[in-house]
Amino acid sequence: MSMPWTFARFHPRLLDSCRDYNRQRFWKDAGAGLTVGIVALPLAMAFAIASGMKPEAGLWTAIIAGFLISLLGGSSVQIGGPAGAFIVVVYGIIERYGLPNLLISTALAGVLLFFMGLLRLGTLVRYVPVTIVVGFTNGIAVLIALSQLKDLLGLRVERMPADFFSQCLTLWRHLPTFNGWALLLGLACVVGLFVWPWLWGRPHRFQQALDLPGMRRAMHTAARLPGPVVALVTLTAVAWLFKLPVETIGSRFGDIPSGLPPLAWPDLSWESAKRLLNPTLTIALLGAVESLLCARVADQISDQPRHDPNQELMAQGVANLVSPFFGGMPATGTIARTVTNIRSGATSPVAGLVHALVLALIVLLAAPLALLIPLPVLSGILLFVAWNMGEWHEFVQLRHYSGHYRLVMLGTFVLTVVFDLTVAIEVGLVLACALFIRRMSSLFTVAAVTEGLAPGERRYRLHGALFFGAVDRIDGLLTDVELSPPGLRVVLDTQHLVALDTTGLDALRQLHRVIRQRGGRLQLDGLQPQPEGLVRRSGFAAELALAAAEAASPATQPDPTAAAAPAPAPGQPQAPGTP
Repeated sequence: MSMPWTFARFHPRLLDSCRDYNRQRFWKDAGAGLTVGIVALPLAMAFAIASGMKPEAGLWTAIIAGFLISLLGGSSVQIGGPAGAFIVVVYGIIERYGLPNLLISTALAGVLLFFMGLLRLGTLVRYVPVTIVVGFTNGIAVLIALSQLKDLLGLRVERMPADFFSQCLTLWRHLPTFNGWALLLGLACVVGLFVWPWLWGRPHRFQQALDLPGMRRAMHTAARLPGPVVALVTLTAVAWLFKLPVETIGSRFGDIPSGLPPLAWPDLSWESAKRLLNPTLTIALLGAVESLLCARVADQISDQPRHDPNQELMAQGVANLVSPFFGGMPATGTIARTVTNIRSGATSPVAGLVHALVLALIVLLAAPLALLIPLPVLSGILLFVAWNMGEWHEFVQLRHYSGHYRLVMLGTFVLTVVFDLTVAIEVGLVLACALFIRRMSSLFTVAAVTEGLAPGERRYRLHGALFFGAVDRIDGLLTDVELSPPGLRVVLDTQHLVALDTTGLDALRQLHRVIRQRGGRLQLDGLQPQPEGLVRRSGFAAELALAAAEAASPATQPDPTAAAAPAPAPGQPQAPGTP
């Protein structure tokens, strides 16, 4: 049997896909990769800009990290790169520690992710409660939307703070610098992104009215165009043709380098590593959760083999370790691009490799065109991403769930918005564990059996798990025993005792001690495998057996067959009481 500390095998899914690969699958993967590469172009730039970095940082992260994740990952169809979930985290780290330390934190998080996968900890991420995942996902969506209001409204703010309340105050103070043209472009982008799938997604009167010769094929082609790309191209053209006074990528960041980024070694030291422990853990934890959740979504909607979580974490680790050397930002699995990849017909990680190569060609050949993109359009795209990221229906469904569920979800959501993701996850996990302990302890019962009892016997039925959160139920049993006559035989029916921990075992030992002091004995009937194993290994079973043997042995009595004592010699005094 494999032990939990054994190492995972490094086996990328690409190796399995190559066994029966053919030309037909390649063309499907190439088409899917081309589509995803075009979709990833505006998203990568928008994520980088919203995170406080230059647009090329997002582009080269999507290229380098996306290529490595597809090359080494454990999923057949997952697409990696910069993600919206990292916007708030990266912006906060840059604001507090600076860009060089962000690169160090990302590299250290990559090392941590790789060892998490190597030590086969990928399955542990599944133990994060869905209430916490929904809470912090919705909180991040709110923060992303808040961070985009500056460019959506065209406000003249040099630097947005990372704190929620400070952001709200800054936006309020700079409202007089509002730019109506920026708002018009941003709203046009948001409305267009919502309308585009509805416009071409299903037949209706608009399409029937245009059902002319050759029009059906044109509509089919238009329906396959990604909405963000259509919005980016059309609204950029509108802003350029009409010379709208809005801020663009070129006016804020200058030129986008069209060549490969230079390799730079971060200035890493032990002191900086200790100081950056908290952001490193945040990046690693968020990257692990996001990538494995994305891979699970991919498993549900595709017909490809299920992903290998440990291999996926190792690939994420390598990607996040290499990406900072080229000025990149953290990367993880991205749900929107992965779903687009699947719906475009991807069959293997080759589609992810093609997506990275398409992005690289676009950057190398058409980088100057990106300078014309208006920032309000990118803000509109990110607002659409934030809306799709949030699971808002979960808030509506809260009335159907228990108070425990509401407390964990809303607590994680509020802490994510008001404080940061690390605090939200830590407190959320503590709350979830505490509420789980409370609920499990309420399921443990001790019931007295009143029928079929022998004289001097008490019988109790234990049901559930006797652990540290439920030992107070044994206190009532102790009180019952102390008020009973001495010499009592107590039988515990443990057929329905499903689990026992050392604290519960200590409570049973204490009960046994009290019963022995009152001249009685304790008996455990029908132990299940787990409680029986703990009772036996701890020596408690031997203690009970010894007590039972002592109770079964006859009391010491004078032996009537023993030889009589010899009579005293004449002249010697007799013993007192001798007749």
